[in-house]
Amino acid sequence: MPWFVLVVAGLFEVVWASLLEETKGFTRVVPTVGFVLSLAISMYLLSVATRTIPVGTGYAVWVGIGAVGAFVVGVVFRDQATNGPQVAAVLALVASIIAVKLTAAG
Repeated sequence: MPWFVLVVAGLFEVVWASLLEETKGFTRVVPTVGFVLSLAISMYLLSVATRTIPVGTGYAVWVGIGAVGAFVVGVVFRDQATNGPQVAAVLALVASIIAVKLTAAG
């Protein structure tokens, strides 16, 4: 269950990271509220997950999910340019996240 909670925390990180640009420097109310709420949920769930999962392991997985997810949102929904080497680097990050999970104690 802690790993599921950690993944959900990572997904909320994708939400807040993706909303950051939409806040326009925290001048737009609705995206800013969404940003703050998703950030709070993400942090809370991370804290719940790290009651069982070591903080370093949990944080690495959480950041990785957020980074990969924000990259995917940018490319798929915001038409941000990408290239082969960048995609390869993100895939390496995905492999690293999986390796962290598979090598975690417990």
